[in-house]
Amino acid sequence: MSKVVLCYSGGLDTTVCIPLLKERYGFAEVITVTVDVGQPESEVRRAEERGKRYADRHYTVDAKEEFVNAVFQLVKANGDYEGYVLGTALARPIIAEKVAEVAKKENADAVAHGATGKGNDQLRFDNIFLQHGFKVIAPMRELNLTREWEIEYANEHGIDIPVTKDKPWSIDENIWSRSIEGGKLEDPSYVPPDEIYEWTKGGKTEEEIITIEFEKGIPVALNGKKMNGIELIMALNEIGGKHRIGRTDMMEDRVLGLKARENYEHPAATILITAHRDLEKLVLSRRELKFKRFVEEEWAELVYYGLVNDPLFHALNAFIDKTQERVTGWVKLKLGDGYVMPVARDSEYSLYDEELTSFDSIVVDQSLAEGFSMFHGLQGRVFYRVVKNRRN
Repeated sequence: MSKVVLCYSGGLDTTVCIPLLKERYGFAEVITVTVDVGQPESEVRRAEERGKRYADRHYTVDAKEEFVNAVFQLVKANGDYEGYVLGTALARPIIAEKVAEVAKKENADAVAHGATGKGNDQLRFDNIFLQHGFKVIAPMRELNLTREWEIEYANEHGIDIPVTKDKPWSIDENIWSRSIEGGKLEDPSYVPPDEIYEWTKGGKTEEEIITIEFEKGIPVALNGKKMNGIELIMALNEIGGKHRIGRTDMMEDRVLGLKARENYEHPAATILITAHRDLEKLVLSRRELKFKRFVEEEWAELVYYGLVNDPLFHALNAFIDKTQERVTGWVKLKLGDGYVMPVARDSEYSLYDEELTSFDSIVVDQSLAEGFSMFHGLQGRVFYRVVKNRRN
């Protein structure tokens, strides 16, 4: 084989892969592809510079709009996995699709990634690459490498690296979320230093109230100002970050069954999903909400597993989209130090009826509820009587 296309982030793992693909796998040409899903511009530029320096050829692909579209579908689905607001998991299939496009254009013999054999990313990348018929090379997994070995290998090959043995944090960042893992953070009993956080470094702040408007489940405006998706997410990341909103430190069940300690930052995600859930409670019926919770759990698991090409995923999206036809309106949220709380909401599709619900209303004859109450809980009362009589 002579040509391989490498999914490239510019970090330690994928940069080490470049010489490994030549030395250990015999590829004559390594082509790197960086997919921009909202990483900091400096990070994209660094990946581009490093790709051009160490690889034979480099591509940078802008997929921010596609990623934001996926993010807003996630908002509709209130997507979180075991409390983790899906971010990295949502981006991986999009990145893989873009890398596959370049590999086809280059007539590559294989595609490669820097995911390990213990994490989830290997499965997310592999699934898409295999769907497109490519042979997949995963040096970290196949050679059973450790990060300490990678650091030493990089130093031996004159590769400048962004991590050290003292601070071997593995950072994955996009416009929606930032994950931090590795090193001492792997120990569930270790208290992480505040330095691992970048988006939520704000100090004690005064409370503020913001208003988010939705149209068919999609956030479209902040404090009365219409914004596109990228602008809205960036603004909420800044606002939420100064209030230290959106930190998650959790034990996560990986696809392989391994339990892992994970740290995340996601201010905009926390705010938007909190607002969206609140608006849904105003406009969706009790049975819609109940069934949608089950759908959301299945949806989130498919995304976490990287199975966005599964027919069930498309079917779940069809149900979710149907429910969102009425999720239009606004929500006011109070933001404080580390918390976000809905305080008001309104929608033209509201199922709240003041004439029916208010204690001051006389539209509903309360005496009619007595008949309903007579049968409510009937079987429980019969059960209680039967058990009591048997004991006596």
